[in-house]
Amino acid sequence: MKKAIVLLSGGLDSTTVLAIAQNAEFETYALSFAYGQRHKIELESANRIAKEFGAKEHKIAKIDLRIFGHSALTDEIEVPKDQEISGHNVIPITYVPARNTIFLSYALAYAETVGAFDIFIGVNAVDYSGYPDCRPEFIAIFEKLANLATAAGVENQERFKIQAPLMMMSKKEIIETGISLGIDYSKTHSCYDPIIKNGETYSCGHCDSCKLRLDGFKAANTLDPIKYF
Repeated sequence: MKKAIVLLSGGLDSTTVLAIAQNAEFETYALSFAYGQRHKIELESANRIAKEFGAKEHKIAKIDLRIFGHSALTDEIEVPKDQEISGHNVIPITYVPARNTIFLSYALAYAETVGAFDIFIGVNAVDYSGYPDCRPEFIAIFEKLANLATAAGVENQERFKIQAPLMMMSKKEIIETGISLGIDYSKTHSCYDPIIKNGETYSCGHCDSCKLRLDGFKAANTLDPIKYF
């Protein structure tokens, strides 16, 4: 069985990617990050999902992107609510500088140690908030780097592939794919600014991530099973 590293945030997209990798008969090694994000709810989701999907391993790398700041996901900057999602035109304050570059670099190191040549990431260039590291150009360049900057690549053992199966899917198509693969999306977490009340976790329903998710479920003609405040 071929091995694959799957970047797993605990959100809708990365969970769908994990299901796709397993459906393609990869032995999956999940990798999540405690990167200084303002809440750990997504890591709890990632841990639960990795166990339920039977990932061979699930590692959580601890890094601190708060030392650089400049993101509403790591700093005490208000998460924008109820704004028009800009798509490709404006990079929002929820962008974490170079996050996917850093995450993929860790995944590449992990891949070398376990003998994996496929790295799965849930980036999307259709229904997204405008992050520059979610574009196909970025993925293509990083794949080239992976094969230039590793012992396995230089020794021509096999070519590294950065798999981004959701890249050209709409959120509707992602959700439909996940449902067809048996994903229980009530176990996932997507909200940038969750609310905890009486021990229950609720998604805000108003940040970019919630809006994209809700629009996707609406387009797929099905209800989002998570709780909103």
